[in-house]
Parts: sequence; C-alpha cells; structure tokens
Amino acid sequence: MSVQSASVPKRRRRGLAVAGLVLALVAIVVLIDGVWDRKSRAARLEEKDTASAEVLPTVALVTPKSGTAAAYIDLPGRLEAYARAPIYARVGGFLKAWHVDIGERVKAGQLLAEIEVPDLDQQLAQAKGALGSAESAEALSKVTAQRWTTLGQSNTLSKQAVDEKTGDLSVKEANVRVEKANVERLEVLAKYKNVTAPFGGVITARNTDVGMLIGAGSSAAPALFVVSDVGKLRLTINVPQNYVPAVPIASKVTITVPEHPGKTYSGVVEASARSVDAGSGTTHMQVLIENATGELMPGAFANARVELPLAMKTLSIPSSALVFGQNGLRVATIDAADKVTLKSVTIARDLGQTIEIASGLAESDRVIESPPDGLNNGDTVRVIVPDPGKKG
Repeated sequence: MSVQSASVPKRRRRGLAVAGLVLALVAIVVLIDGVWDRKSRAARLEEKDTASAEVLPTVALVTPKSGTAAAYIDLPGRLEAYARAPIYARVGGFLKAWHVDIGERVKAGQLLAEIEVPDLDQQLAQAKGALGSAESAEALSKVTAQRWTTLGQSNTLSKQAVDEKTGDLSVKEANVRVEKANVERLEVLAKYKNVTAPFGGVITARNTDVGMLIGAGSSAAPALFVVSDVGKLRLTINVPQNYVPAVPIASKVTITVPEHPGKTYSGVVEASARSVDAGSGTTHMQVLIENATGELMPGAFANARVELPLAMKTLSIPSSALVFGQNGLRVATIDAADKVTLKSVTIARDLGQTIEIASGLAESDRVIESPPDGLNNGDTVRVIVPDPGKKG
C-alpha cells in the first residue's frame, strides 16, 4: 500500500509538468503570432503609404506677388519688308537670260530676266495670219454688200439677196474683231517674256538659271525672284491684352537687334488688329521702322521696347513655375481639391529668376512653384505645407 501511495503523487507531478509545458508552448505561439501579425500590418501600411506617395506628386506652392511694372514693355518680334513680291513667270518656256542677282537694288520696271517662248511666238504669228485673212474677207464682203445695195435700190435685185450680202458683211466684221482680240491677247502675253520688277527694292532671292524650264504662273515651284522694299520695314509684335489700351496708334517703339549690339532704332506703331487672339491673349500690332541705310534686314529677330504712358500692374512668380510645351507658355495652379489647372499666360518682363506675368493669372491663384514633368489638367497632387515655426 505504501508503494502505490508514493507513485500517485509522482504521476500527478509529471502530468502537471507536461500541462505547464504545453501551456507555455501555446503562450509562446500566441505571442509570436501576435508580433508577426503586427509587423505584417505595419509593413502593409508602410507599403500603402509609399504607393500613395509614388502616385501623388508632391509640390510646393507660391502666391503671385502684385507689383507695378516699369513704363515700358519688352516684346520680341520679326522684321519684315514693307513690301515683298515673289515674281513668277506669266508665260511658260525656257529662261534665256537673267540680269540681276541677290542683293542687287532694282528700280520699278527694271528687266530682271528674259524667257524664250517659241510656242507663243508661233501662236502669235498664226493669229496675225488669221487676222489678215479675216480682214481680206471683210474687205471683199464690204465691196460686195455695197454693190448689191446699189443694185437693190434700182430694183435689179431682190431685198432678200441684198440682206444676205449685208448680213455676210456683219459676220466678216465680227470675225475680224475676234481675230484682232486674239492677236492683242497674245501680244500682251508676249510682253511677259521680259520679267520686270513691280517696284523698287532689293532682290532677296533668285531661284532660276539659264536654260531652266519655266512654268506659267506655277506657284507650286519657287518664285523666279523675290523683290523686297527694305527702305521701310514692318515689325509684328503681340501685345498682351491688358497693355493694349496703353499702346495706341503712333506709340513710340525702340528696336534693338543682335547683329548691332548697343545700337537702337526708332519706330512707331502703325496698325493694330483691334482684336484679341484667343490662344495667346494678345493683340497683333505692326511697327513701322525707317531703314534708309539698309542696316536692318528683313526676316531678322528684333526686340521692341514699347513706351507706356503709365506704369501697369503686374503679377510676379518664380521663373521655375513656367511650363513650356506645344500648347504655349502656361502656369500650373491647383484648386481647393488639390487638382491641377494649367493656365496660359503672357510674359510682361523676364527678370531672370522672377517673371512678370501680363495676363492669364489672378492674384488669388495657388501656383505650383516647380511643376513636375507630365503634369496635366485634373491631376491630383499632394501639397507640402510649410512649417510655420521653421525659418528659411
């Protein structure tokens, strides 16, 4: 009895030890599972935040600063000849000779080139022969009609016979007029064998040579010559809409060109389109420039400084805020929902790191300081909110 009584507590102690070990193992598994689950959720949350950060571009905002521009505005433009005429041949043939080359000055009516037109010469000779034949037939018909009219008055011939001869005379007279008109037409065309200058100026292009086949009035081919009147030049500028009232006709303009640094030329506003281009928000204006010395060249780039009667209000933004693309010059702004709106703007003055905007932007707009590439209308961005306690 004593041996059995001693073995029972031993078995109980072993059972309690096994149960304790099992409970410890279960607790360890639960602990490990909880830690792993928390780490997994944290990793997933971090991945989600990273993905969100990658999808939404992060941008900083600037507010346009209002200010007053100087009493002038600088605008780019392109010089053009006051009058420019591409010269095409009126008749087809072969170039016999040319008498002027590029850069030469010509007077109105001066001979530029001669065209050999054998077909036209033959047509003119044929037309003159037909005219001579028609005039001979008219003369014979006139004599016959006079004779028959005299005989008809003496009742020798019937009135019907006389009317036939007078009618035949009318037909012959009409034939003579037709042939004469044809001869005059060909004679006028024959004058175009000599290519002349329509007005005085400079030959700015020659696209032909001796022996070249010339097409009659073919605008598909290059012009034989281009004559440009460079005694006066036109400069076309695009004035921002809010500056248009301050730039009336006859406003003074100072022109500079890269090939003559430090030298200025004077001009006046000659014409205005009196309408605003919807794409650029500007008005086309033409500036007249006297060029008696011929220093300025048509087709050259020029900068125009337009004098303004009063200083104009402008908005300034960093130059990094400008977006250049196929749709022109734009600025990226965002609305209350942090969605992007690209606005077309015009520049009043480029001051380097700062740009004065003439039109297209409001003082209340929220402007992206440095728009990332590929930003489009309607895109959502994440705005960096500056720390008010941090001093930059």
